[in-house]
Amino acid sequence: MSTRTDDYTAPIDRPSEQTLQLLWKEKADLRSVSFLRRPGVTDGTIHRGPIAVVEGPQPYKHNHYHDSEFFRADPDRGTVTNPYGQRVMRVSEDFLVAVLGSLEDEVGQSGAREIMYKCGYQWGVQDMRRFLPRMQAEFEAELDRMRVDFLMECWWWPLTIMGWGTWRYDFTQRDKGLLYVELYESAVAKSVGDVGSVVCYFYAGLFGAVFSALAKRPLGCVEMQCYATGEDFCKFVVADYERVNAAAFWRGEGASARDITRKLSEM
Repeated sequence: MSTRTDDYTAPIDRPSEQTLQLLWKEKADLRSVSFLRRPGVTDGTIHRGPIAVVEGPQPYKHNHYHDSEFFRADPDRGTVTNPYGQRVMRVSEDFLVAVLGSLEDEVGQSGAREIMYKCGYQWGVQDMRRFLPRMQAEFEAELDRMRVDFLMECWWWPLTIMGWGTWRYDFTQRDKGLLYVELYESAVAKSVGDVGSVVCYFYAGLFGAVFSALAKRPLGCVEMQCYATGEDFCKFVVADYERVNAAAFWRGEGASARDITRKLSEM
């Protein structure tokens, strides 16, 4: 199946299946949850069995749903960090528009899309390198003892607080190797407005990397519909690269997300 060069990206440097497997073998990172530990709690231990039930006050504070809790400003150093000790930066919608516009000016529309996909993919891989060891430390259990949907929600909710939108995923066709993601309030699409073409290549790369890590094998992702084309929300499909490229081709031919979903289920 061929693809249009102005529609989807060329093959990217992606981790091998062996590399993705190694992500799950990282040891728990207690330092990453040092800010979450409640006073007086001793170092946790990683349980080999089911996740332990702790009655009363929890060893760690898991929820940080408000700006005042999630963002830690240090005026003296001029920095902002999240509850995990990572540096973050607040930017406006104009910043995102300027980044996309500058990329297109430098490398053209096709090149800009490829760069954004690669940036999202690499961000996703590095985020998983930090997230998976942190989850083991925070919940004091091995990753294989945790449900995948639990891991997914724990990974995404901080992104919602940081302004990357909300999501809903669909596993109903997982037996066919297809995962669908609906994204609401995309930071990229809301920033550029209704431009008549899909723009969330960064998210596509991000989802491709994260679900590759969770599935322990390389997967790709492509956006089937976008808020920037007048749709109510953005929709992506995560699958093997053959079907992702097919979906991108059909989208380039004008197929709707519903048509693409039907065609993919018939492959």
